[in-house]
Amino acid sequence: MEWTVVHADQERSGDEAQPSSEAGRMADRMAVRRRQLGMSRDELARQAGMSTTYLREVESRAGDFDPGALARLAVVLDMPYEDLTTGRTDAPPGRGGPAAHPVLVRLSEQECWQRLGTHGIGRISYTAGPGKEAPVVVPVNFLVDGRSVVYRTDPAGVAGIRAGEPVAFEADHVDEQTGLGWSVLLAGTAEHSAEHESLEALARRRGAGPWAGGRRDLWVRVLPHQVSGRVIQSLREA
Repeated sequence: MEWTVVHADQERSGDEAQPSSEAGRMADRMAVRRRQLGMSRDELARQAGMSTTYLREVESRAGDFDPGALARLAVVLDMPYEDLTTGRTDAPPGRGGPAAHPVLVRLSEQECWQRLGTHGIGRISYTAGPGKEAPVVVPVNFLVDGRSVVYRTDPAGVAGIRAGEPVAFEADHVDEQTGLGWSVLLAGTAEHSAEHESLEALARRRGAGPWAGGRRDLWVRVLPHQVSGRVIQSLREA
């Protein structure tokens, strides 16, 4: 008589051995996030207060488990519960698709300033490090003042650029529904505004308060020597 050895793993139900597509996708999301965090499955299980065996069960049959277990995993993985269990259902920004018959058109300098005046969030860029080898890009809320851009920051902070430093500043806007938008780029130097009356007038303007909060007494002005911009519009409008 010939005997067949059956391992315990082979005695599991078919549902457990072959996870549903939904559970499989959740397991994939867990695995990707664990790799991003540099975390092993054992470490994830320990921090979520469960055994590694139980974690494997959750990965293979997510729908059969108490939402509390999944909630603990979401906390440890630092991701929203819905993103872990069902994945993101809406398209993230920038995934809305292009406009119908899009064309890229150069903006005049006047048009660039007009568009900058309608927005208040941009990115300041400069190079740092002993050999100026490390590019740095920082979001800031800003004001247009004449033909310059100004923002408030902490002198010791990452946006506290020294006077005379070469900088670039960029702002843009995209309509997710239509796929139309624009981008404006300034290249110039940073200056520290010091005139008391001028600073008081700037501080009274709407949007002058630094969004990052705290005491931020340094006003940095971007004095551009080059202004350029592009707009994406429909061929029917061009």
